[in-house]
Amino acid sequence: MPVIDVHTHMLSDAWLGLLKARGGPRYTIGEVAGGQQAVHLGGAPFMTLTPGMFDYALRLRDMDAAGVDIAIVSLTCPNVYWGTAETSAEAARIINDDMAAAQNAFPGRIRWFCSLPWQHGDLALDELARACDRGAVGVMVLANVAGTSLTEPGFAPIWAEINRRRLPVLVHPTVPQGAAEMALGPYNLIASVGFMADTTLAVTRLIFDGFLDRYPDLKLIAAHGGGTLPYIAGRLDRCYDQMPACRARIGEPPSSYLRRIYYDTVVYTPEALALCITVAGADRVLYGSDYPHNIGDMKGCLARVDGLPSEQRRGVRGENARRIFGL
Repeated sequence: MPVIDVHTHMLSDAWLGLLKARGGPRYTIGEVAGGQQAVHLGGAPFMTLTPGMFDYALRLRDMDAAGVDIAIVSLTCPNVYWGTAETSAEAARIINDDMAAAQNAFPGRIRWFCSLPWQHGDLALDELARACDRGAVGVMVLANVAGTSLTEPGFAPIWAEINRRRLPVLVHPTVPQGAAEMALGPYNLIASVGFMADTTLAVTRLIFDGFLDRYPDLKLIAAHGGGTLPYIAGRLDRCYDQMPACRARIGEPPSSYLRRIYYDTVVYTPEALALCITVAGADRVLYGSDYPHNIGDMKGCLARVDGLPSEQRRGVRGENARRIFGL
């Protein structure tokens, strides 16, 4: 059974060049402590640039060293949700074409999630069809699309088409709304706390909105072990029991919906991974590394998976991913 990494990122020089040229003033590139370059939102850094984000040969060497067989790569935040409609669509084409080329160059090692200009519905549907024709095996979406919830009615045609195609969707955090008001800039709190809040809020909204009932064939993957969802599962159920607003659109406790989605293993401790499996089920957890981010941990995340009981280990290492991606 191959080891399959479902949460791992690549950029391209052309995508970064377009962001530098047309992403401002909202998005800028600047130096952070330690001398590295990072993408900033409103002056606050949230994504440090590393060599592995641009170098597939380096990626393959690091995969070999860690014992990872297949990487399903995706574009990280801010994805393509910036600039004009033309710019957003161009950014999506650039990164999707780059990943398609990598899959063609390394067919036994690389697969990819496509990026879409979600905020421009017709363009997003066109790019989805084009990307699938080029070999995309899933879709990447950020937990908020330029500040808009994933339950926004305008996104419904895109979700309906993804549901029809039965594609896995990686729900990945970005800078949450209100980051400045929450003072998330100092100490890089966007990465340590803000991202977790963004995923948790997005998926909780999807659950309470009845989204998973409307799109029963979606395969949602909640990044970073679902943010804080495993830890607050009981709280969500208690709110469902005690608050009518939490029962307005769903007929089952939220914890039952938490078992309908998937989670990666980017959680950093065995205890957190064990809790995720307890809440989700071992058949719903997929190996992920967050490589090549500076806090990514290809070897460590796999070591924690390999420390699982034998009846869980095989599925999390790759069997679950092979099943849902059809690999």
